[in-house]
Amino acid sequence: MPATAFTPRVFSGIQPSGGLTLGNYLGALKRFVDIQNDGKQECIYCLVDLHAITTWQEPDDLVRNTREAAAAFMASGIDPRRSILFNQSQVPEHTQLAWIFNCVARMGWMGRMTQWKDKAGKNAENASLGLFAYPALMAADILVYHATHVPVGEDQKQHLELTRDIAAKFNHDYKIDFFPITEPMIEGPATRVMSLRDGTKKMSKSDASDMSRINLSDDADTIALKFRKARTDAEPLPETYGELEERPEARNLIDIYAGLIGQSPDSVMTEVAGQGWGKFKPHLAEVAVETLAPITGEMSRLLGDLAEIDRILIDGAARAREVAAPVLARTYEIVGMISPR
Repeated sequence: MPATAFTPRVFSGIQPSGGLTLGNYLGALKRFVDIQNDGKQECIYCLVDLHAITTWQEPDDLVRNTREAAAAFMASGIDPRRSILFNQSQVPEHTQLAWIFNCVARMGWMGRMTQWKDKAGKNAENASLGLFAYPALMAADILVYHATHVPVGEDQKQHLELTRDIAAKFNHDYKIDFFPITEPMIEGPATRVMSLRDGTKKMSKSDASDMSRINLSDDADTIALKFRKARTDAEPLPETYGELEERPEARNLIDIYAGLIGQSPDSVMTEVAGQGWGKFKPHLAEVAVETLAPITGEMSRLLGDLAEIDRILIDGAARAREVAAPVLARTYEIVGMISPR
């Protein structure tokens, strides 16, 4: 039997659980825009608010953060006329397919997820069932659109492997080539931006220290201050990127600079070799401000019309359902459920 030919389609999402950071921009948004502008694949981008509530969210904060994230997507260059942009909870097919996948996935698969272990820790008995099971929902997010590619960071690669396992098991169990075996898209500089205070930890909007991250809402003076205060070491920049292997804070700032200017870290080193931090940090801050100031300004403009943001998300959800509903209906038929036509 010949393999099914799936429409080339990209899906990815970001949790609206707090203000977005430079890490979100370089690791996700910038890449999303590049993929959209490449025009080779349909693009579906989602604000995964259902995933956000696997840990407690103040309702008013979740509404505000969802709108702010939508504004950040558009301010970064996502065009809701060319890509589908919506929030996850408006498309019920996600959770409906997730239940099917809950019955396909195995407890052992979920228990091995690194993020489950990290987030639940020693308090696993008090963690939510949603936190444990959310990789099955993530698989549904992807496969309800028959997405063929997902741009992910290294920290999400394990969850995409689980998505592939679920798709393969479903196809095997029901003896049908229905779900694609989705491919990861992991490439480019600064796919994993680290904390400005600890180069061994990912830059996170949940970090207690605001100095650990560059927020997309930060003004120029704040960005300059944060880079000036960023933790480094006493040594100047070496000639090669490989020499930064044991210098995580220095490597992180080089990765950020490379991501901002769209070059490889190796090529950046030929430009900055021998520089001290007193010269490099101000230049990095200048480049960051030049990149982020237009985004911050456009976000502010968009957030001045919340009704328009809501309209865009509602329209995006309607378009997303046009893709998702037939996939779910066919899934029900394969499983043996009577589904209205």
